[in-house]
Amino acid sequence: MKSFGQRAQGLRLERMHASPLWAGESFRNQHPVLPGLRDSSAPRPAISDFLCGGPRRTPAGPLPLLDPRPTWLQRADSGLRATWLGHSSVLIEIDGHRVLTDPVWGPRASPTRLAGPKRFQPAPVPLAALPELDVVVISHDHYDHLDYPTIRALRASRVPFVTSLGVGAHLEAWGIAPERITELDWWQTHTVPGTGLEISAAPSQHFSGRGLKDRNATLWSSIVVRTQRHAVFFSGDTGLTTEYQRIAERYGPFDLALLEVGAFHPSWGDIHLGPANALKALTLLGNPPLLPVHWGTFSLALHDWDEPVETLLQLAPAHDARLVMPRLGEPVQPVQVDGVQPWWREVHSRKRRGQNAAPEPAPAASASTTTAPANGQLPAGLPWPLD
Repeated sequence: MKSFGQRAQGLRLERMHASPLWAGESFRNQHPVLPGLRDSSAPRPAISDFLCGGPRRTPAGPLPLLDPRPTWLQRADSGLRATWLGHSSVLIEIDGHRVLTDPVWGPRASPTRLAGPKRFQPAPVPLAALPELDVVVISHDHYDHLDYPTIRALRASRVPFVTSLGVGAHLEAWGIAPERITELDWWQTHTVPGTGLEISAAPSQHFSGRGLKDRNATLWSSIVVRTQRHAVFFSGDTGLTTEYQRIAERYGPFDLALLEVGAFHPSWGDIHLGPANALKALTLLGNPPLLPVHWGTFSLALHDWDEPVETLLQLAPAHDARLVMPRLGEPVQPVQVDGVQPWWREVHSRKRRGQNAAPEPAPAASASTTTAPANGQLPAGLPWPLD
C-alpha cells in the first residue's frame, strides 16, 4: 500500500547513517529514560481494551468549532497567532509568515480508510481553504502526524516541507518534488528561502514507523519556529526529557509552546508526555504560554477523550502555567489570552439537555487496524502504542 511510504535509499540513507543518532540499523533515543516515567508494572492494554472501551473515549456529539478564514484575512497585530485545526495540526502565523505543523486532514490515523482510529469530526476548514503557506513542518512519520491523503493533496501547491531525517523518502514517494523537501538532524536549522523563518529540529523522546518492519527507520524531532521577533516550540510526540532545558537555552525564549497532552498511559509514559509531564516540560522551556495539542481528534489510548485537558486545567495553577485553549478553528494571539473557557464541556452538557446529541458510538473493529488475537493481547511484532 502506498500509504506505508518508502524506505530511504542512496544519498538520503548515507546522510542518515552519518547522524550521531543512528545506531547501526535504526535511530535511537539519545538520553536515558527519566526515573518514574514508565511504570513497568502497569500491564500493557489488550486489543480488546482498545477496541471495546467505555463510551467516553469519544465525544458524545460534535465539538464546537469556528471558521477561521475571516480572521486569517486580517494580520495579527501582535505578530503571533495560532489556530488549532485538530490533533497536532496548527497554523502558526508568525511575523507575516504561515507555518503548518503535522497536517492531518484524512479520516483515519491509519494506512487505510477502511479501518483504524477514526477522527471525531472533519477539520474546521477544508485543506484547500488554507491560506498560502510558507512551509509545512512534519515532526515524524506516524499516521496521526504524517497523513498520506493530506500530503497527496498538497502536491499541487508549491509549499516546501521541513522534516526529520528519512521522512523525506515518504514525501518523495507520494509525489513531493525533492527540491521541496529539507530533512534535519537534531540541532540543525533551515532558513526558508525568501523569508526570515528559521526551522530547527530538536530532541524528543519517541519512536517512528509505519509498518511492522520499519521501526525507528526515520528520525523523530521536536520543532522550533523562529523569526527575529518570535519563537514557537512544537513538541511533536515525546516523553519528558531534560533536553527541554537545553532547547530553551539554545532557541528560547519562547512566545508559545505547542505540547502534546493526549494518548498517554503508564506503560508508555517515556514516549508521551500526558498533561502532568507537559507542565514539567513547560517549566524546563521557560514557562511560555501553552497550547495543548495531540488530543480532541482521535482516540489513541484508553483514557476519556477530554481527560488530558481536564487534568491540565486542574494542575496548571500549581505550575503557574498560562494556558491557551482555543476551540477548533479559533485563531488566538497568545499575548491576548486571558483565562480559559472549558468549551469541551459543552458537548456533554448538550447531551444531558437532549440537544444536538449524537448517539453513543458502538465498539467496532474499525477502531483499529489490527484484529484481536484469541488471548486478547497484542501481537509481539506490533508497535504499541501505535502513535
